[in-house]
Amino acid sequence: MPRASLDERLAALGAQLAPAPDKPEETPASTLRALWLLAAGTPASAALALETELPDLDDDGHARLDGLVASRLAGTPLAHLTGRQRFMGLEFAVEPGALIPRAETELLANAALSFLKAVPAADARRCLDIGTGSGNLAVTMAALCPGARVLASDVSEDATRVARLNVERLGVADRVSVFVGDLFAPFDTAEHHGRYPLVLCNPPYVSSANVSQMPAEISGHEPAAAFDGGFGGMGVLRRLLRDAPRFLAPGGRLMFEVGAGQGEGLLRNMAAGGTYPLVEGLKDERGVVRAIIAGC
Repeated sequence: MPRASLDERLAALGAQLAPAPDKPEETPASTLRALWLLAAGTPASAALALETELPDLDDDGHARLDGLVASRLAGTPLAHLTGRQRFMGLEFAVEPGALIPRAETELLANAALSFLKAVPAADARRCLDIGTGSGNLAVTMAALCPGARVLASDVSEDATRVARLNVERLGVADRVSVFVGDLFAPFDTAEHHGRYPLVLCNPPYVSSANVSQMPAEISGHEPAAAFDGGFGGMGVLRRLLRDAPRFLAPGGRLMFEVGAGQGEGLLRNMAAGGTYPLVEGLKDERGVVRAIIAGC
């Protein structure tokens, strides 16, 4: 079928392939292109699909595309269909056992990279990534920061399997190790205390009371433990703030993502608490605090 059929399909589908509620990069065009590539046997993220020439599809390929489009319209996340999601310029493998990386987390990743790169000795660029999920933060630190070494943990065995897959496929297995365990549990020994210039975390921060109000595409397809933060969304965050100082090196930083609407209150409470003399909020393009940097 000629290339014009892509435009014909796009015109016909139009708003049906609307962006995912939390992934604006998935436009109708990028979504259809990613599904087209997948039907041709080439998994690609929405971002990569926009940069990739599309092959012609035979009749079987168009039948596969019809099935993929139907699955997407039924609510299956695009990344679960393609098995790919771009984060910080890297193509990550995606499976339902771990949260799909979001572009909003690049605010945290960029701040962490800048800080870690500024550590004077490359062999001292050590990082803990707590609740690693797909491994997107851990792998990014190792892939984009010379000399960085990362230990990552997640309580979910499914998530750690996905993280290890990304560690291998993105070529950082010599500098990233992934452990199963609750928050800091795999590292809570004397050899790890006071050792890390950077502790990273993208914790679950949605209030349990609000989970039922989330789009079904998220709550029905991604692991609840990755976004359900308990009462007020603060269950994991409280433990993170309590335990992180034990692992930070002098001058080190704890950096973590927060939900929209949580940041300002957290900044006030942390400043008043005294554990973290340095507390700074990172705002997104809308002026909303979406990540916090803390030093003790």
